[in-house]
Amino acid sequence: MRRNRCFGRGFVATSSATRDSKRCGLSRFTTYSAELAVLKDLLSRWPLIQQIQTGADGTGPEAMSERTRNLRPKTDGAEVARSICPYCGVGCGQLVFHKDGKLISIEGDPESPISRGHLCPKGADTYELHTHPGRLTKVKYRRPYSRHWDQIELEQAMDRVVERLWESRERTFQETCDGETLMQTTAIAHLGGATLDIEENYLIRKLFTVGLGMVSISNQARI
Repeated sequence: MRRNRCFGRGFVATSSATRDSKRCGLSRFTTYSAELAVLKDLLSRWPLIQQIQTGADGTGPEAMSERTRNLRPKTDGAEVARSICPYCGVGCGQLVFHKDGKLISIEGDPESPISRGHLCPKGADTYELHTHPGRLTKVKYRRPYSRHWDQIELEQAMDRVVERLWESRERTFQETCDGETLMQTTAIAHLGGATLDIEENYLIRKLFTVGLGMVSISNQARI
């Protein structure tokens, strides 16, 4: 009987403490709500807030200056092409904005199932691959045994590459081996850089594999 009475007293004490705790919490919540109401009322009287909240759409056109009212996003009127970030093998989608043959901006594609509009720091800076002032726009050639890079014309460089490529292909091309048709060469390889976009890589692969029979083709994005 004594044990039951002790248990009963303990149970009553616990229930009373619980009720006191709930009552205290409710009191604090009521106090916070009252303070928030006062703060909201003070903010609503602030001239800046009143100015911003005006207008039919609540965006506060009166808060805009003549200059900011006439501002437009740099992508306004630009066409959009969907592409894939070239930096790695994840395949994040990109929206490429262009206008009058010029690149305007590159953003993440929100409809991409891979990245859902997000880009890593490198992917977000792919725009500078095209616009950075440090980008090389001229062909550099280092002659045999030379320590310096000379600038040459693009046509001269292309002629030299084609000459060397075709000579190596003709010398090492295998049409058959033990009666099997190969139509390939293993003496030439190609490693693409991370500045090549997906469309350029597609054309490179099609030209070198289907057109020239090269089998050793890879890209920096896979490394």
